[in-house]
Amino acid sequence: MAVAGRVLRIGAVAGMALGLGGCLAVPDGITPVTGFEAERYTGTWYEIARFDYVFERGLRNVRATYSLNEDGTVRVFNQGVDENTCMPRERDGSARFIGSPDVASLAVSFFGNFGAGYHVFYLDSRYQTALVSGSSRDYLWILSRTPTIDDGTLSRLLSTAEDAGFDLDALIMVDQSATCTPRA
Repeated sequence: MAVAGRVLRIGAVAGMALGLGGCLAVPDGITPVTGFEAERYTGTWYEIARFDYVFERGLRNVRATYSLNEDGTVRVFNQGVDENTCMPRERDGSARFIGSPDVASLAVSFFGNFGAGYHVFYLDSRYQTALVSGSSRDYLWILSRTPTIDDGTLSRLLSTAEDAGFDLDALIMVDQSATCTPRA
């Protein structure tokens, strides 16, 4: 990709981040998980489903890897594959707890001081599946430790998200298959 294209995309994303203006609030009626253990949350999570938004538009095989930094922040490494070109796209960022580290409510940033809310409002006891909201119900992620989940688990997660007030009509199921064929 040409340098000008990269600068334009980075500028657009940075502009979006500025527009977020530190939107860290937890949506009304959403309660972040308490008793959260960051160490257990570290490792790789696969995106099973999400609402479409500019940062991940056109990506498949999306996953995030979290690791703890010595200063108490969390490294966030996002990876995906562009469904048109089959080329990998990566983004490195960090997260900090908004309040107590035993509450799953963080500010995630990929552009310096500009943060966005990351609120885990469902997490199974084995830390294998999670539901994450942004600062509004316009942002939802269904995450799993595995690239796919069984229909029963997915149904329970969808029901939990719907009960939390998310309109699931716009939900995108993320393709986690190994094959990718570039589009002409």
